[in-house]
Amino acid sequence: MLNVLRSILVSLLAVLVIGVAPAWAGLTDDHYDGNIFPLYGGNGSLVPPRVTLAESFQRDKPTLLVLYVDDSKDCKEYTSVLSQLDAYYGRATDFIFLSLDSIAPKAQYDRTEPGYYYKGLLPQTVVFDPSGNVVLDEAGVLSFEQIDDVFREVFDLLPRSESVELRRRQINEVNVELVPANEAK
Repeated sequence: MLNVLRSILVSLLAVLVIGVAPAWAGLTDDHYDGNIFPLYGGNGSLVPPRVTLAESFQRDKPTLLVLYVDDSKDCKEYTSVLSQLDAYYGRATDFIFLSLDSIAPKAQYDRTEPGYYYKGLLPQTVVFDPSGNVVLDEAGVLSFEQIDDVFREVFDLLPRSESVELRRRQINEVNVELVPANEAK
């Protein structure tokens, strides 16, 4: 009986050690890891979008449209920039982040459809002013500052050189600012 139990335990251990593949999520590869916004951007509430592009045009608000795929290194890296933008402009701007896989292919799109703005490269970032005019249309990973400058013009805010510096926050940082340093003993 003891030998049977021992062989069962050894077999179970062998299956667990050899047969179970680890789950790895990598920011620097082009592998599919699931929805990239909660994984790498720290904000899963950004997808799915709350409004469509057509609805956003009717709301007279600026719109940030980003087309992406979940299995792209560039798109994964870009999610942290988009999450930071949401912190500053999320209440005053419609954020529409769409996976290219969710856009049905067709011969021609209307300007109120996200496929109209796809240029063949990802991530694709398009910023619209409140009237629906395109004020930025770029492919690739953009910096926070590039998009912030466009939003500053759209919202008629002071340029960065004349206003308070917006400091970039690291992802998943430990917040030590809750208590003054001299009280943290």
